[in-house]
Amino acid sequence: MLMIRLARFGAKKRPCYRVVVIEKERARDSRSVEVVGTYDPLSKPKAINLKHDRIEHWMKNGARPSDTVARLMKVAPAAPVTSAA
Repeated sequence: MLMIRLARFGAKKRPCYRVVVIEKERARDSRSVEVVGTYDPLSKPKAINLKHDRIEHWMKNGARPSDTVARLMKVAPAAPVTSAA
């Protein structure tokens, strides 16, 4: 089963997270299927960058977000789509 969850990166005491699609059984920082966003909790304001279209794609294919990622998705709503016409 695929999960959309956080993988920790960054230096000691300076965490930075990637939002990744990964097999549920894998370790937190192991190889992921795709990186679909980033989260920096220490910046002011907190930096949340998500690829909502890719997250939707993976959720349609059976991936489930973790509780934390679901909360981040509510805090950082999708940007409106602009047409280049």
